[in-house]
Amino acid sequence: MRGRIHSIETCGAVDGPGLRYIIFTQGCLLRCQYCHNPDTWKIRSGKEMTVQEILQDIKDFLPFFKATGGGVTVSGGEPLLQIDFLAELFKELKKMNVHTAIDTSGGCFNRAPHFLKKLDEVRTYTDLVLLDLKHIHQERHKDLTGVSNAHILDFATYLSENQVPVWIRHVLVPTINDQEEYLHGLADFIQTLSNVEKVEVLPYHLMGVYKWRDLGLSYKLDGIEPPSQEHVTHARQILNHISH
Repeated sequence: MRGRIHSIETCGAVDGPGLRYIIFTQGCLLRCQYCHNPDTWKIRSGKEMTVQEILQDIKDFLPFFKATGGGVTVSGGEPLLQIDFLAELFKELKKMNVHTAIDTSGGCFNRAPHFLKKLDEVRTYTDLVLLDLKHIHQERHKDLTGVSNAHILDFATYLSENQVPVWIRHVLVPTINDQEEYLHGLADFIQTLSNVEKVEVLPYHLMGVYKWRDLGLSYKLDGIEPPSQEHVTHARQILNHISH
């Protein structure tokens, strides 16, 4: 079984608990206007690697996982586009007693029986899902990412129905998704889920803009600056239902 891999980070500290081996898969269906990895969008690109090649590399990091409560996170791109590869990788990692996490936007989720069968298998080997919820408003979500959020919210519901532990991640973009009505709407939706262990607010940043220029892409959020720490804190309070 081979996967198309964009890159690997061997000691990540922000994509799940502990120190983590992070696999960035190639290919994504969303076109987020603030994406800091637009070079992961093309589906038929990246380096082909076998599950065994990756497992061999991971073995060197097992002591770090054990010492820090870490593990392996598969990010992207969109990992669920390579669901067969993901299933085999996670199945082998669980044999090694390694904590597994998926960092996903849920952009390819659907309730088709053949996809759900594969997803049901993957979740049996998955300890945590880092779910990126970009915008609660359907049309604004489409403006921001190129797709509706209906199936993404349905994916969140699926994870809740099956009690898969989830960390919600929300990139806070000034003037785009930071309005009070949108934050409260997202908070209300999160309250309907029974499996959310943490809600993270990630401040929009400009670190990936150079990639857009290198790829000859037009960056549509030019002029929008990152939010202040106070702004991020306020959003975090709303999404976590913390009273002032």
